[in-house]
Amino acid sequence: MQDDFNSGRPVSTNRQNYIFLYIIVTILLLAGLIFLFKSSLFDKRTVNARILKDEIFLNDALVYSDNTSGAEKWLWEFGNGDTSTHQNGSYHFKKSGAYIVRLTVDGKLQQQFPVDVKENVAQVFQDTLLTINGPTQGIVNEEVRLEAQGNARIYEWSFGETGRVDVKGPTALYTYHNPGTYLVKLHANNNSRPVYHKIRITNPDSSIDAIVAPGEGEQKAIDDIRAHLQAIANGGDFNRHYYYLVRRYFCGDEKVTVNIESAGDNKQTDFYSYCMRLTFGGGVSIDEAQVTLKPKSTCSSLLTVKQHASTSSGAKKHSRR
Repeated sequence: MQDDFNSGRPVSTNRQNYIFLYIIVTILLLAGLIFLFKSSLFDKRTVNARILKDEIFLNDALVYSDNTSGAEKWLWEFGNGDTSTHQNGSYHFKKSGAYIVRLTVDGKLQQQFPVDVKENVAQVFQDTLLTINGPTQGIVNEEVRLEAQGNARIYEWSFGETGRVDVKGPTALYTYHNPGTYLVKLHANNNSRPVYHKIRITNPDSSIDAIVAPGEGEQKAIDDIRAHLQAIANGGDFNRHYYYLVRRYFCGDEKVTVNIESAGDNKQTDFYSYCMRLTFGGGVSIDEAQVTLKPKSTCSSLLTVKQHASTSSGAKKHSRR
């Protein structure tokens, strides 16, 4: 007690100083604990990764990278069983399809990326079979119709008479003004090889018009149409019979509707498609063919055909001449 008095400070003052020091230390400890608690629970890391493209072709590389803060381990899974433990890199898929690429960082942080892998550009064009469908013969001043069969973005037709591109689009209509044999060239897509189609153009044959003239009786017209359709079905000269019917009864309209009655089934198509099926579709016997005239016109707007499958051994082999 004497020492306390000799120091000149009361005992209560020293105790207050110790208490104040304890408070300061306690506050610092609590602040440290709060900081650690906040860092562990509220300041969680997030994955900072990316892929260069989410849509690629088989001949392209999937480029991937990660910049997650403080990361030490990486596991990239490419959705097909293949993996990588590199932070950054590239990967080639062996098959096309839709994949989910997943990254796991430090064994716990994850991020997923959907990736669409398509066939190679060159392979797509190689697998696309492009052909030309249409007649191999035609008549001067009569419209020729050719169709491209296959998938493409660009179609450019050169019919060989003008020396330039004459028509663009998957369906080409062209009228020759001079007889001869022409090589039709089709360019589909800028980088693909052209496809060719040979066609022979002749002057009109007036003798065919004298077979039967409409107006001589309804039955004669029915027989006339049936005979020309049967000739096409039997493998006769397609263009000769086809264009005769188009000119004579349909005023040049190749898209006239055709109702087909066969074996109890009813189908509908256009005249061009129907005749194409006749020449490629095997033995068919035409039983009846009737036309319906447009109001106040001599042009037919509808053709109704009754037919059945031919079983005759004498049926000719179908071909395009």
